Amino acid sequence: MNKMIVAALAVAVIGGAGYFAMVQNEPPGATGPRTVESPPEGASMVKVALPEELSGQAQMGKRAFDAVCAACHGENAAGRNGMGPPLVHKIYEPSHHADAAFLLAVRNGVRAHHWRFGSMPPQDGLTGAEVKSITHYVRELQRANGIE
Repeated sequence: MNKMIVAALAVAVIGGAGYFAMVQNEPPGATGPRTVESPPEGASMVKVALPEELSGQAQMGKRAFDAVCAACHGENAAGRNGMGPPLVHKIYEPSHHADAAFLLAVRNGVRAHHWRFGSMPPQDGLTGAEVKSITHYVRELQRANGIE
């Protein structure tokens, strides 16, 4: 019985501390639910730091990316709100999405699983070499942003 009282008291203290922390961040006189503004449709989702220089292969990949992928994944793979996720994001780090995942995504499409943009359809008109260059470009952007 004592253990249950202690546990309930601990939950109440933690909950109260969380509530107090939230109230402290409210502007004076604020009441009611808060709204969080979403970036406009199509806006970049992340800020991407560009590398000082792209390798030759990454430059070719950038051209292909801009022609085929940027419409959904945004300029410099920063994503587009409501359209497609940023590829310069920890989710797409090499240890989670290997380079082969990019080729498979282009060839077969991708069922939505990390984001709520819907499924990605297969992308026609890209060769394996172009996808490899696109992947190289994305990896260079990722490295410039601390994603390895």
